[in-house]
Amino acid sequence: MKRLPLAAGAALAVWTLAAPLFLERGTLNDVWNLAFAVILASAWNILGGFAGQVSLGYSAFLGIGAYTTVLLSLKGINPFWTLPLGAVLAALFSVVIGLPAFRLRGPYFTIATIGVGEAVRVVASSVSFTGGSSGLRMPAGSFDFTLNYEAMAALAIVTVVIAALVRRSAFGHALAAIKQDIDAAESLGVDSTRFKLGAHALSAALVALAGSLYAINFQYIAPGSVFDFRLSLAIVLAPIVGGVGTVAGPVLGAIVFSTLQIKLLSVPALRDSYLFIYGGLLILVMLYEPKGLVGLARRLVARVRRTPAAPAEAARAA
Repeated sequence: MKRLPLAAGAALAVWTLAAPLFLERGTLNDVWNLAFAVILASAWNILGGFAGQVSLGYSAFLGIGAYTTVLLSLKGINPFWTLPLGAVLAALFSVVIGLPAFRLRGPYFTIATIGVGEAVRVVASSVSFTGGSSGLRMPAGSFDFTLNYEAMAALAIVTVVIAALVRRSAFGHALAAIKQDIDAAESLGVDSTRFKLGAHALSAALVALAGSLYAINFQYIAPGSVFDFRLSLAIVLAPIVGGVGTVAGPVLGAIVFSTLQIKLLSVPALRDSYLFIYGGLLILVMLYEPKGLVGLARRLVARVRRTPAAPAEAARAA
């Protein structure tokens, strides 16, 4: 029974990679969006879920990856070769902002990350090499949807596997200790700043890789799209709805959020109402199931397991 989620995950991974063989382009676009959302949610969960550090500035890392790819592609470099550099730059930037920001705790840390994200967006809109607020276009002939789809699907699978490995590792146990009680963890020898910086850098690199593939797929980026605060907010909401601090939760939350977004975008009257709907969904989860969809699934499974016992006991009593 415990191996069932693993088998389901493996089957889903194989189906996702093989999807170009039997799905049409429109449906593949939807799956691409699902994979993109899974990467962002699972990567954020490494810091926000495992270590309990709620950051609202992850769009900055996505933008760094996207701009690195576009700027280097305009110099004639193959877009896919730029992915590692974008990830490294995002990881370095996460360390630079993490050193002062991790001195703060709780809501003060969250507010600081909002400020960083907005500051990066303003700077990107003001300088000329990013194209200013008008943004930049990828060079012609740099688009291959099937290759981009396979890269995004593979990255989504790798991100989930990395999250699972981190959670089971000594690194993940240190993050869990920091989340439970940072003072107690430090008293036991856990260097909280070093572990938080490591989680921050790892998740930032994964988000930057997704940002690079985003730029290749859409062929155009602007500060208003890749550094958007609403994007940072959506990244955080998906794991919370799915089940923050778990491996499956961000995947489920990302699938729910991405599906909702696809459906809402298809209805013109509801295109601007997604944040209202996201907020309502978040309130429902926090009121009735704080552990998210994973917590709800666990309760249902526990109830089903208890159900057969009642008739058996009644038979023995008779």
